[in-house]
Amino acid sequence: MRAQSSKYLHPPAEEGGKPYAKWDAGPILLEESVATGPVDLAGIFGNRRPVEVEIGTGKGTFLLARAAARPEVNFLGIEWAGAYAAYAADRFRRAGLTNVRMLRCDAAHFFKVCLGDRSLWRVHIYFPDPWPKQKHRRRRLIQPAFLADLGRTLRIGGQAIIVTDHQDYFRQIQEVAGRESGLAEASMPRMADRDGEVVGTNFERKYIAQGRPFYKLVRIRYA
Repeated sequence: MRAQSSKYLHPPAEEGGKPYAKWDAGPILLEESVATGPVDLAGIFGNRRPVEVEIGTGKGTFLLARAAARPEVNFLGIEWAGAYAAYAADRFRRAGLTNVRMLRCDAAHFFKVCLGDRSLWRVHIYFPDPWPKQKHRRRRLIQPAFLADLGRTLRIGGQAIIVTDHQDYFRQIQEVAGRESGLAEASMPRMADRDGEVVGTNFERKYIAQGRPFYKLVRIRYA
């Protein structure tokens, strides 16, 4: 197994001197400078196992369960909120998970600039911010340019899985996904261990308690 490249490691937090010092992210949280150019996923993980990415990990509940259940797969969590990225990394470290890394960055930028063609097996996007106001919809993640970059990064047979509780946003997701060539509809794979859950994120559990409906879209790369 190849050792993880030191250039990707986040420096340890010094008490009182680094943001998020109350969490020990260890080697899990990558340097934000990783997102300035193309990344070597094998260098990040120290091996060439398949890679799955979750965009918007929040507190890391989904990745915690998924990475523990699939030690033969590498998982990269992308999170814009620095506190959540550090908190999730600390959870993964305490759980003894060696197949997870966290990165604080903008997901659209990361897919456009940093990821190579056919580099991912799965992309998970669960309950993305719907930006419901008309004037804010341009901020939604699922736009034609982003989906084109996402499709480019998937290997043949790779999947994009999107779940939302927002019907209007789901209509946009369906419309955008329908235009992307090389992607076909697929059935929703089982992602959660608990009965009655779709993927097992904190947001999902909150929304289940509120009785909200969920809308799911799965696309598989076939060409």
